Amino acid sequence: MDFKFLQSLIVPASTKIAMIIMDGLGGLPLEPCGKTELETAHTPHLDALAAQSALGLTVPVGPGISPGSGPGHLAIFGYDPLQYEIGRGALEALGVDFDLGPEDVAARGNFCTVDEAGLLVDRRAGRISTEASKELAELLQTIKIEGVETFVETVKEHRFAFVMRGPGLDDALTETDPQRTGVPIPRFVRLSRIPKKRHAS
Repeated sequence: MDFKFLQSLIVPASTKIAMIIMDGLGGLPLEPCGKTELETAHTPHLDALAAQSALGLTVPVGPGISPGSGPGHLAIFGYDPLQYEIGRGALEALGVDFDLGPEDVAARGNFCTVDEAGLLVDRRAGRISTEASKELAELLQTIKIEGVETFVETVKEHRFAFVMRGPGLDDALTETDPQRTGVPIPRFVRLSRIPKKRHAS
């Protein structure tokens, strides 16, 4: 993408634009009405806003591909998510003004609840308060890993950013969120690196 060309097209204006992303509102027709959830819902305020707006649909990455937060946000703001890769960890860390460096690996984390058998009960720990989350983050911050500096930054409620800083770190790891309850939390596994295709700038 030619950002210099795009910058040359920018014209200062006194007005402001609000971009509202209706993320996650896609749906399939439901029986017996044959309409989607959004078509069925009573939405007078959205209807009034839509009447004064420019509307459209977008395919962030490609047909049939459900992107995560990182690629989705990049695509919304005009970046090619296949060329510019960024994960939720970096977004969370930058969102709380954490100064990420070149030797940092960032991950987005959720505090969760497990039972006595170690099975996942709640993926968001009952959406605990931000104050309680800060106390847990402080406890995690006391864990030390030899040769690595760690940071645990509270974001909001159950969410936190976990950053590891040190030479030779790699982000090629599997997820540890099983996306469902009643199962044990899986251990992360190192992935084989796939060489990235070089793109001309």
